[in-house]
Amino acid sequence: MMQRLILSGGVPAMLLCASTMLSPAQAAAPTAPVPAASSAPAACKGTIYMTFDTGSQSQAQLIADVLNKRHVKATFFLANEKTTRGDYSLDPSWAPYWKARVAEGHAFGTHTFDHVYWKKDLANGLIQVKPQFGKDGGKLASYTDKQFCEELRRVDTRFQELTGHKLDPFWRAPGGYTSPRTLAAGSACGYQHAGWAPAGYSGDELPSDKYPNAMLLKKALANLRSGDIFISHMGIWSRKDAWAPANLDALISGLQDKGFCFATLREHPAYAQKKGQP
Repeated sequence: MMQRLILSGGVPAMLLCASTMLSPAQAAAPTAPVPAASSAPAACKGTIYMTFDTGSQSQAQLIADVLNKRHVKATFFLANEKTTRGDYSLDPSWAPYWKARVAEGHAFGTHTFDHVYWKKDLANGLIQVKPQFGKDGGKLASYTDKQFCEELRRVDTRFQELTGHKLDPFWRAPGGYTSPRTLAAGSACGYQHAGWAPAGYSGDELPSDKYPNAMLLKKALANLRSGDIFISHMGIWSRKDAWAPANLDALISGLQDKGFCFATLREHPAYAQKKGQP
């Protein structure tokens, strides 16, 4: 059965909502200048875990600038996705960007190399998937558990080639769609799945005419609670009014004003015990 794994305060829950289904395409928008840095709150009243999945990468530099400005460490989930620069997010051309994020102390997980969507578990023990990119992009394929594991590890191998560092031992399924078989396959090769809290869904890939940035920002600031994992993307092809330029800095500063601090998934109670590398 299709599952969309969500974590709220470290406790798994199911969320099956058509309005929150992730689209593979994302809208490019120019990055805005980032003002001077401000200090983080002196004491934490709770912790939020910011996470970013790769996408068109149109917001990649703005995201890095805002995180540095606000002294926030985040977790990035990487797939080799086509970018607005005409290359792919795990090409050698992105090595300087990822090296800089490693140096800043962020965490990194695998998002499958070819942004592989789970479709269903087959009766013959195979996993039916649909890669978005790569030689089988747009086609249905059937993976063994071992092949699924290798798809996760391909990101780790490439990340080490680009940065000299391994990924952290967690993964996120494209679209958030998992099954008992994919979760078991990931766990067997050293990666724990990381979903997000219902309140942590940014909505950044939804149509901006129906879900304007101001609405999404207000909802996030009102509903996020300590322990929640928040998800957004590093660029969405299809969204007319990109989420990050309008909302990322305002969201982080608004949460800091409420007394929240931020941490990577390395510090999240559901993942902190997973110190070893796959």
